[in-house]
Amino acid sequence: MLHIVNKSPLERNSLESCLRVAQSGAILLIEDGVLAATRGNAAAATLTEAASRLKIYALAPDLEARGMQDRVLEGVTTVDYGGFVDLVAEHKNCQSWL
Repeated sequence: MLHIVNKSPLERNSLESCLRVAQSGAILLIEDGVLAATRGNAAAATLTEAASRLKIYALAPDLEARGMQDRVLEGVTTVDYGGFVDLVAEHKNCQSWL
């Protein structure tokens, strides 16, 4: 399953809820959700731990729009819009966390 998170971990608990439920598959961070994929934020340790069981992706254009492209955590793969489409096509199910 592909889990899509678009909210900042500082704004909502969407990522926390997602990580509690997701046991396998992948997480794609988009919009303000990409802030979780950067060094120095409150969710960094939790996301790094989750990378042992989940593939973690962040949408590169959203990182760039927030000036965070050079602060991506190790273990997080950045994807462009084409990569976003590929992830959706690759996974049988998608779950958006609001």
